[in-house]
Amino acid sequence: MSGVPQWPAVCKSENRPVARLEASLETVTWLHRYGLAWEEGDPDATAALFTEDAVYRSAPFREPHIGRAAIREYAVNATADQTGTKVRFGTPIVDGNRVAVEWWATFDDGTLPGTLYLRFAPNGLCEELRETWNWADERLDPPEGWGT
Repeated sequence: MSGVPQWPAVCKSENRPVARLEASLETVTWLHRYGLAWEEGDPDATAALFTEDAVYRSAPFREPHIGRAAIREYAVNATADQTGTKVRFGTPIVDGNRVAVEWWATFDDGTLPGTLYLRFAPNGLCEELRETWNWADERLDPPEGWGT
């Protein structure tokens, strides 16, 4: 991932457009850093994006990883066997401190698309992450219109 991608903000409501634009830039920067940490397999960089008491739920039926140390450990285990990692994000939908965004990751051995639901603390760190995803045993490109 080179450079911070520029996405327009997609807002649920437009009653505070200036705040939404600022939140969108913070969101895009956070997503870029998250994607880069994932691609590089850098658990310290991943953990640094979260509050000390953050909740990270990697799948709806799994127990959450609670706290920065647990999130770091999850990142270590989740990326240990991943090679050739490339991550991209769709246009985030921002509503106050909450964000929803599609992501599409490819690896040497497959494709992992999913959705992140994020809640941010006032300091810009993520305090809650919930994700859903699906795995395919081959490298696939996103379908037309993906991420918009």
